[in-house]
Amino acid sequence: MRIDLDGKRALVTGSAQGIGLAIARTRAACGAAVVVTGRSEETAQRAAADVREHVPGADVLGVAADLATDEGTAAVLDAVPHVDVLVNNLGIFSSADPLAIDDATWRRYFEVNVLAGVRLTRAYLPGMTERGWGRVQFVGSDSAVVIPAEMIHYGVTKTALLGVSRGFAKAAAGTGVTVNSVLAGPTHTGGVEAFARELVGDDLPWDEAQRVFMREHRPQSLLQRLIEPEEIAHMVAYLASPLASATTGAAVRVDGGYIDSIVP
Repeated sequence: MRIDLDGKRALVTGSAQGIGLAIARTRAACGAAVVVTGRSEETAQRAAADVREHVPGADVLGVAADLATDEGTAAVLDAVPHVDVLVNNLGIFSSADPLAIDDATWRRYFEVNVLAGVRLTRAYLPGMTERGWGRVQFVGSDSAVVIPAEMIHYGVTKTALLGVSRGFAKAAAGTGVTVNSVLAGPTHTGGVEAFARELVGDDLPWDEAQRVFMREHRPQSLLQRLIEPEEIAHMVAYLASPLASATTGAAVRVDGGYIDSIVP
């Protein structure tokens, strides 16, 4: 069984590295024309070149835009007036003392992690429903459900995305368009590696540092290792495909068993 996205155009935000870049590669491998984004022309074009390197012959467009702003959203919409698949992956995270997170930081996290995806969904969803087919996905996190004490500002924005995703799914009910969120567990990206180093220090070799991080800071994981970005991308590719036509309004877990629940 092959996931076939031939003839579809997919926009993946936050695709300059990590999970977003893995999703863009996987989309291209499934035959979709892919749009990648970065905050600068250099990062956007570097991501596009990476996808072409991994998927020779891929149709890839790099767009530079700060999607946390109205101007950045307008730039993307001007470059790509319609898409068939929208992956709202853009997000930022960091650790902080909960009592030291100021209002400006809270606002910044909501602008990037929530409103960027809301703006694009609001813009692209009507065209999808008119055409009778489309996929919208919000890449969330286990932190939406298991709020980490050291990053509540991040966790709360991911909780908000669950409501956003479910609400847009209801708005698209019966149209042939599905809207879902993906709850990604602790994933091996450059940002997470740096975050883990913040917590466990720089003295240990990475393999050992990773085990200490998982044991001391993410002990709920049944996988007991960081998830690779490609493992997240595979689920996202499935949800974008015709094979997932009956899955909508869902929060699908790719968390390595991190969330301690038998019900999603």
